[in-house]
Amino acid sequence: MTVVLSLALTLATGTTVLASTAAQAQAPVETGSLSFSGDADDYISGGRSYSYDTASQDRLTASGNADNRVISVSVDGANGDWWYLDLAAPAGQTLTPGEYTGATRYPFNEAAEPGLSLDGNGRGCNTLTGSFTISNVVFGPSGYVQTLDATYEQHCEGGSAALRGEVHINNPAPPAELDLGLVVALDGTASTLNGKATLHGTVSCNAPVEVTLSGHVTQVKNRVLINGTYSTSVDCEPGTPAAWTARSTPTGTTPFQKGKVEVEAQASALDPNYGVTVTAAETVVVRLIKG
Repeated sequence: MTVVLSLALTLATGTTVLASTAAQAQAPVETGSLSFSGDADDYISGGRSYSYDTASQDRLTASGNADNRVISVSVDGANGDWWYLDLAAPAGQTLTPGEYTGATRYPFNEAAEPGLSLDGNGRGCNTLTGSFTISNVVFGPSGYVQTLDATYEQHCEGGSAALRGEVHINNPAPPAELDLGLVVALDGTASTLNGKATLHGTVSCNAPVEVTLSGHVTQVKNRVLINGTYSTSVDCEPGTPAAWTARSTPTGTTPFQKGKVEVEAQASALDPNYGVTVTAAETVVVRLIKG
């Protein structure tokens, strides 16, 4: 059987993409508050008022999901209290300023319904109805919540007793997302001793990260298809491209040889601010010399 491999002769530009759309890990709120009070028959509040503020050493954390549909806020009170608030737009929508009526318990709300839940201190609703109003909201990348001003009202188990509250978050502008650059050098070596192909290049970054490089090498010689993979890692610091070298071992008995090979390369690293994996990839034709 004749094996035909078409090698692209143009250099593919490396591109940086987010490899995960997972929500951002809960991040501390720099300035913020959460408060609520309830009617006498409200189960969650027990008819009491609660107020928490970062200025009073209460700890608030906040996160959104990747499509800016949900914001989750948690409170660790200096007095030992703990509470969780979730606000969610209907499926396929993002949270924007406006009134969200007909909310039911998040995350069990139907797709067309807003989601809401305020629970904590060992108390929660099995079912709830309610509404919330977003007066201001600003998102950053990957679920970063920069600004949130909202009020909410919920009723447990279909009752008339209400819990009413508000939440305010003011965080700094979001840090930059991780950006990776990948270069595969257009020259390499084919070892006459062990048949391995040695590749090299550089990676660049805008934050200190460990970058993992991996890929695939393909060559055709005398109608024989030669394949191999490679992987390595390198520490990257902003401002100076980090050099990398990797060796690919052929999977069969035919060694890599002098001439052209197609190299598929991918660099990946974990964004230290947003907890998502970022990748850069390119495919190039490399010319191997004997080494």
